[in-house]
Amino acid sequence: MIHILVTGGAGFIGSSLVEKLLSNPDFFVIAVDNLSTGSLEKLPKKNLDRFRFIKLNVNDYNDISAVFFSYPIDYVFHYAAVVGVQRTLEQPFNVLKDIYGTENICKLSKNTKVKRVFYSSSSEVYGESVEFPQNEDTTPLNARLPYAAVKNLSEIYLKTFNQEFGLQYSIFRFFNTYGPKQNPDFVISKFIRQAFKEKKITIYGDGSQTRTFCYINDNVDATYNHLLQCIENPNLDPKIFNIGNNNETTVLELANLINKITNANAELVFLPALKEGDMKRRLPDITKMKQLLNRPMTSLEDGIKEILKDTKFIL
Repeated sequence: MIHILVTGGAGFIGSSLVEKLLSNPDFFVIAVDNLSTGSLEKLPKKNLDRFRFIKLNVNDYNDISAVFFSYPIDYVFHYAAVVGVQRTLEQPFNVLKDIYGTENICKLSKNTKVKRVFYSSSSEVYGESVEFPQNEDTTPLNARLPYAAVKNLSEIYLKTFNQEFGLQYSIFRFFNTYGPKQNPDFVISKFIRQAFKEKKITIYGDGSQTRTFCYINDNVDATYNHLLQCIENPNLDPKIFNIGNNNETTVLELANLINKITNANAELVFLPALKEGDMKRRLPDITKMKQLLNRPMTSLEDGIKEILKDTKFIL
């Protein structure tokens, strides 16, 4: 039995990954989360004989070390983090504390039998990028805000532990990911709820800022397939992947598309642009991700329709 630890396992992407991992009968999954933004409702409802959830703070060494000493962990997906543009701007000190979580994971993985750490970095490490599409290997990193800086520093931690101690790692730079279980303060979930409940959609600035929206199944399937690669080839070199979509969409186009799909006819309300954190453009090079996924990506329209099937997370 392969034991896999998922930090942030009650979060949107973390819990979706846990469900995917549990679909493999060879995997035993331990999910940990402090439930600051995660939710018990998002945890799996089946294959519970191969699943454990532990409420703890990965930034606390005593908390997380107990897990490593209690289970023979083979692989770690370190997804725990303070997330959300507004939240990370309002809680910069909490964001900075997340570096302790990465340090704890690296130290404990080095000292136990962990074969590889998979880390959830972010498109934010590119900052206001000077190159498009943003490539994992050539685009300069321009992280300035606390959230982006912690992600960048965490990447450096992993690279350093690899160089010094041989700890294997893979880094996933997540671009905007969406799906049915996402918290309501992220843009697609927020727009859908606003369209249905308030009959108005609020947009920061003029809505010309672009994003590339990745449906959760595309994210999870790509990262899961990479895990299988690493199990088959334990000596696979460290890897960095952009995990996203390369169909560029303005926020205004997104609002209009949601209005069209939902038939809500919601009013578009334009608010002053955010002073920080709302990058003008995002466009990843996803050549590596497409090789992992090995199937067509989910269109934005189809992804939104999938969310609308699950009213529990809409209304």
